[in-house]
Amino acid sequence: MRFRFFFTAVTSVALCLSMAVASQPAAVKNVVVITLDGVRWQELFTGADQTYFKKTSNGEPSSSERRFWRPTPAERRAVLMPFFWTTIAKEGAVFGDPSRGGLARVTNGLWFSYPGYSEMLTGAADPRIDSNDKKPNPNVTVLEWLNGRPGFRGRVAAVGTWDVLPFILNVERSGLPVGGIPPVPSPRTERERAINDVAADLPPYWEGVPFDAPIMHAALEMLRARQPRVLYVMLGETDEWAHEGKYELYLDAAFRSDRFIARVWQTLQSLPAYKNQTTLLLTTDHGRGATTRDWMNHGKNVPAAEATWMAALGPGVDAAGVRDGVTVTASQLAATVAALLGEDYRAAFPNAAAPLPGTASAGGSRR
Repeated sequence: MRFRFFFTAVTSVALCLSMAVASQPAAVKNVVVITLDGVRWQELFTGADQTYFKKTSNGEPSSSERRFWRPTPAERRAVLMPFFWTTIAKEGAVFGDPSRGGLARVTNGLWFSYPGYSEMLTGAADPRIDSNDKKPNPNVTVLEWLNGRPGFRGRVAAVGTWDVLPFILNVERSGLPVGGIPPVPSPRTERERAINDVAADLPPYWEGVPFDAPIMHAALEMLRARQPRVLYVMLGETDEWAHEGKYELYLDAAFRSDRFIARVWQTLQSLPAYKNQTTLLLTTDHGRGATTRDWMNHGKNVPAAEATWMAALGPGVDAAGVRDGVTVTASQLAATVAALLGEDYRAAFPNAAAPLPGTASAGGSRR
């Protein structure tokens, strides 16, 4: 009788322990970072602004206004970036909504691209990075650092729509594979070669900045075929169309970026190497002007361009939705990437900012 009671008790304890372990979130083994160049917090949190639309010749709303204008901010943002608001904002964490007392910002004081990307990928602003010139970054990015860690070497990659990205990542020193022009470096398969061919067949509309679509397909194929543990994807059309003052195309680029993010997430959940063990981080390199006169621009003479936004989805992230009353900085991205993977970037670079609140803190490695 006592043996039967002992056996039952032990079985119950074991069952409880197994249930407790099963209920714990999966360890983060991979991280994907996607940046949307120059996307304003205004569109992200409140959707399209009707005053920015151009009317047709007969005074009727444009096709873009019909697509993206809705009566309320919640409706407008949902139609502009549906995946972000139906999935990321509900199952992840979002930072930078001023209406909720939140603030996300860059700290470099310059508010344009190279300083912004360097800040987010190295964890700190550097006054030496003061232009968009093609100069190798003297700082070690979190991507380069992780590529030198056990379990990550050869499994960190980047692809982006700006020919300055190889310099930001200092590929001569880091040895990181970086796609851009062409999208797939050293293609191995017919599909990878086809992506490069399509990119080459598109018109060179902007100097040094290809269209987003080939970059998107290169990133998706990289996940399927090469399966890096850390992947950085830089999208750029939003910034280019904004600089041209083409609000409708800026919105369309943001919409397509959201669709791409959804496809990345669906792809991650379809692959055993990534499913339930990959975290997605999203942000931008700078904001933009806040009025119809200066929304096209950014830089230190456009104070509103300091304000940005950040978001996270996946294991290791508190599902807090839009965070109230929290201030974060672009410089927190680098340590967040490492901490999610169980690595302590700040131990190597103490001047780097701390990880984002509500994400996995640095600790024992999960390699």
